[in-house]
Amino acid sequence: MRERIVSGMRPTGKLHLGHYLGVIQNWVELQHKYESFFFVADWHALTTKYDKTENLKNDVIDVAIDWLASGIDPEISTIYVQSLVPEIAELNIYLGMVTPQNWVERDPTLKDMAKILRSKEGQNSQISYGLMGYPVLMSADIMMMNATHVPVGIDQVAHIEITRDIARRFNNVYKEEFFNEPQPILNHCSLICGLDGNKMGKSFQNDIKISDTEEVTAKKIMTAITDRSRLRKTDLGHPDECEVAFKYWTIFGTEEQVAKVRCECEKGERGCADCKRQLGALINEKFSEIREKRRYYEAHIDEVKDILNEGSKKARTEAQKIISHVRELINMY
Repeated sequence: MRERIVSGMRPTGKLHLGHYLGVIQNWVELQHKYESFFFVADWHALTTKYDKTENLKNDVIDVAIDWLASGIDPEISTIYVQSLVPEIAELNIYLGMVTPQNWVERDPTLKDMAKILRSKEGQNSQISYGLMGYPVLMSADIMMMNATHVPVGIDQVAHIEITRDIARRFNNVYKEEFFNEPQPILNHCSLICGLDGNKMGKSFQNDIKISDTEEVTAKKIMTAITDRSRLRKTDLGHPDECEVAFKYWTIFGTEEQVAKVRCECEKGERGCADCKRQLGALINEKFSEIREKRRYYEAHIDEVKDILNEGSKKARTEAQKIISHVRELINMY
């Protein structure tokens, strides 16, 4: 069997450059090397936003549009919606039966999710049953397609360890080496901070969205933090102490461009405002084709829905094969 990857994203609305650099760019490359399944994790969205679902359908569409515009090819990859593959929920039940409680409680995925929840709702916020089961549902997502690999960042390797543990335990309990123990594929991507120097995020209002217009992007870039020690254009700059703008140059610029920016900054020949104007133009150029494709899909929503529906049907066909054998192994009626 061809090696297979599975990965997904919670639908939180229009995606930003951190999503593109940290995840999507890697997926675009991997889809040519692996049989690829990419899903919009709408059930996972409910683990922390079960009471804020008014935009959920639109958020699913927005995520799919950003994927398609960025180069995820539905002719090569299977793009689907988690909740349109109900077999995932059934597998989640079976996996939950064989997963010890302490495995879930110590899992870094749950700890990260709980931390996010408390940062938004206060330290006294309660962890729901659904959130407690997040690591098992995540494992069901991966095991539902019997993935051989999962693309992750270096800081997320520990997150798939519970999936490997659950797969191993299931195989041991039911005495068949059925489920793969998925291996991580490390994404050595360029991490991008927000415009304020902190982690880029929609809720922090420090992001640049894939869907932003050229005007909005240019305006946002002008708010990026630079070298705080510089007061005038002629002051000698310190690119390595430039908190955001120069970091963006190293991500989006060529070696020659970065060297030129560094040299002019250190000699006091480049003002921060001019530097950021050029940087905005560079980022707009890099994303012009993606944004053009995004405008196409925004104008053809039915085509996006068809892609999601067809992909979900294909994913469900694969899931039904897996769940049928799982039922046999467990000896379900």
